[in-house]
Amino acid sequence: MIKTIKASFVECDARERTLGLLDEGTFRELLGPIDEFESPHLEPQGIVPQSDDGVVVAKGKINKQPSLIISIESKFQGGGIGEVSGAKIAGALELALEECKRGAHIIPVLVFDTGGVRLQEANYGLLSIAEISAAIVALKHYVPVIGVVPGKVGAFGGMSITAGLCSAIIMTREGRLGLNGPEVIEQEAGIREFDSRNRPLIWGTIGGEQRTASGFADILVEDDKQKMKEAIISVMNGQTAGAPRTDQIRQYESLMDSIDPDQPLSPEKVRELWHQRKESCVNKNAPSKDERNVSGRGKVWFDLLRDDAPEIGDVPSVQVADGMIGEKKVRFIAVIPDPQNQFPRARKGKFGLLEGWSVAKYVQEAIKEDENSEKRAIIAIVDVPSQAYGYREELLGIHQACAAATAAYASARLNGHPVIAFIPGKAISGAFLSHGMQANRLIALRDDGVNVHVMSKQSAARITQRTLEELDAATREVPAMAYDIDSFEKLGALFSLVDHVEADHPKEEDRNIIYKEIEKAIEDIEIDQSKDLSVRLKTPLAASGRAASILVREKLSEQWS
Repeated sequence: MIKTIKASFVECDARERTLGLLDEGTFRELLGPIDEFESPHLEPQGIVPQSDDGVVVAKGKINKQPSLIISIESKFQGGGIGEVSGAKIAGALELALEECKRGAHIIPVLVFDTGGVRLQEANYGLLSIAEISAAIVALKHYVPVIGVVPGKVGAFGGMSITAGLCSAIIMTREGRLGLNGPEVIEQEAGIREFDSRNRPLIWGTIGGEQRTASGFADILVEDDKQKMKEAIISVMNGQTAGAPRTDQIRQYESLMDSIDPDQPLSPEKVRELWHQRKESCVNKNAPSKDERNVSGRGKVWFDLLRDDAPEIGDVPSVQVADGMIGEKKVRFIAVIPDPQNQFPRARKGKFGLLEGWSVAKYVQEAIKEDENSEKRAIIAIVDVPSQAYGYREELLGIHQACAAATAAYASARLNGHPVIAFIPGKAISGAFLSHGMQANRLIALRDDGVNVHVMSKQSAARITQRTLEELDAATREVPAMAYDIDSFEKLGALFSLVDHVEADHPKEEDRNIIYKEIEKAIEDIEIDQSKDLSVRLKTPLAASGRAASILVREKLSEQWS
């Protein structure tokens, strides 16, 4: 229990938190309430919008250092990220990045108090979080990006992945950091897996003290404004310098390898294992290829596209092969089911702990190998029904595993590798953010089995307090809430939507069609030469499908200087 402190940081609203961090007299808010730029998608659903859409963006100084503060207001829609709020965060970070490229030194501080994507805007939030993540990865080449998780809500969903991308994370004991909220885990995996009413269980698993002690956060501070500011200054001054967590692949793989799936796992055990982690990871229990019994479109398309190229992966659920498409070298990566996965919650093809760190390893490996040679294209084959939901996953930081994969794909793109996501199946939630959404170009099949969304329908209905029928009715009003690929196409993020391809049982002619689409995408990347995700806002469909995202960036740019 945290005692009440007069200068409480947790109890402040987003604007008060921002003022409390900036030096006196330096606060300048961008796109604030006076601009009345609210979400256009809430009122049609009977929800009262807010004039700043729940995000405060301010420029100023911290300890005389030029800074950008972005604070999320949990009191509005649980801090959920929609189109406008997401564009405010991504757009502000993009502007800070441009300043850094010109030689300035402006340090971003993100105050997380968010449940993740705002489900009433679904895929708008998913796209925004991908763009926020891309900006953070790019900014870290110039300045530290500081994440603060104070409470009341914490940092969940896709925003926990963005927190995991930060250079350093500061938390209070009341803060919580996890990919899947307790209610969602209970909905997806059952109350025996995680009781969402058990508060000691929740804080013992994902609370600030546990996260700091087990290697997923850097500084634990008291719930006090001045203490929080001092912690931020210490990061600015390099006092917590070290390798980013997203680059500590061997250490985290070692932690995963030390887990015995047949033994109970406690928070205390995770702390102990973290401090005793090995220098390398060898998965002694991995089944041979002949023992696998896998199915799904990811496996089918991986085998078809790689042709006779040999597999090089060492984790059965992550298949990797180096091959050729035309005259271009490519690395194929697919996440597939593995019935003998060390972590049972990931056995049906969900994106879990092993999958995140393994994807990160093989993407980073390609970057290093191609440092002084032709940059091979990286093809993410996407058929992921969701991230893994489970107690062990949260205790062992699945959000950080997802952040590592996200950072790897983004780094490959920034290093000049054409990164293409091919979507023949499901692309859901944190799994898609980690495996596919950082691609330069997205290619999908037009097929009923191809879905893009942030959550299963059952969980989305529970969190939004709607029936399944009411949820389906809402998707007809807001295309971003729909699951089908045709609705996702309207948002303008796809490079191509491919017709007349057999999704479940593709043949050689289907492979040739996809090869040609990939070749077109690579050529388009080389012509465009842009290494960010801005192309998704420049398509004809984006002009209408993401009009608010475009307008927010224009307004931010006008007010920036």
